[in-house]
Amino acid sequence: MSRTDRASRVIAAPPATVYGALLDRESLEAWLPPDGMRGRVERWNPRPGGGFRMILTYLDSTDSPGKTSEATDVVDVGFADLVPPECVVQRAVFEADDPSYAGTMTMTWRLAAVGDGTEVTVTATDVPPGIGQADHEAGIASSLANLASYVEAAS
Repeated sequence: MSRTDRASRVIAAPPATVYGALLDRESLEAWLPPDGMRGRVERWNPRPGGGFRMILTYLDSTDSPGKTSEATDVVDVGFADLVPPECVVQRAVFEADDPSYAGTMTMTWRLAAVGDGTEVTVTATDVPPGIGQADHEAGIASSLANLASYVEAAS
């Protein structure tokens, strides 16, 4: 059974600015890791058919064991579609021995101009069953809050 998780947020920045933060390596490292994690991009190719590999490290893995190792989640992300400044579609695969994290999750980031800002809606489909829905939606919301702080500070 396929599962879909969602989160959205209005960000006080134009769609082009938000889109730029989705496709800039240093920006992504700064805002994508949810609270309690830090991230490092190992490989970067921001074009359709390209992608990136991110190492996410838990600052405290006591209550949140990693999927790849005790303290890390490693994810390979491919860019399936890029429509500036409206949409970024990513296909994410976690490195994990546990089959409950197997499969390809699709993350669709939709950007829509609203008033003086951008409504960002993230839809994750085919979420691996090992990822708890409440935790995943909280993680997406945390990344969106980080994205808002990041781009609003630059605007």
